[in-house]
Amino acid sequence: MKLIAYVASAVTVLAIGVAGVMLTRTDAAPSVAYTLLDGSKHRTDQWRGQVVLVNFWATSCSTCIKEMPQIAATHDMFKARGYETLAVAMSYDPPAYVINFAETRRLPFRVAMDHDGLIARSFGNVQLTPTSVLINKRGDIVKRYVGEPDFAELHALIDKLLAET
Repeated sequence: MKLIAYVASAVTVLAIGVAGVMLTRTDAAPSVAYTLLDGSKHRTDQWRGQVVLVNFWATSCSTCIKEMPQIAATHDMFKARGYETLAVAMSYDPPAYVINFAETRRLPFRVAMDHDGLIARSFGNVQLTPTSVLINKRGDIVKRYVGEPDFAELHALIDKLLAET
């Protein structure tokens, strides 16, 4: 009977430890190159020290189009504090549509075309749009949103991440 109690205690302690690790575990953002609409080349590694929202979207996605003004407002709200936004147009989106959308809406942040799907694959094989990934200053993915995020919650999280050293 004592052996069962010891085993049960050990299993409980182990389970609590594993749960703690799983709750505090963060995934590092992938190191991937991307090209902006202006042709300039960049790497995700350059984001260290910034809080970054990577938004996967498509011009054919009605939810993406609906949320884009809020993505832009969020960018404008936090950019002076070290916040960056990268909108990644999915590989199936015609480049002319993406360029037209970005120009006519005067998007205030960087826009990249994921020509070969490498960026989406690198960020967990993103297939659904919109999908947004929030990255902290250390380069860790702290939140993934599939669909339109709750912007009040997103703003609170961005504010908290920007305050971290």
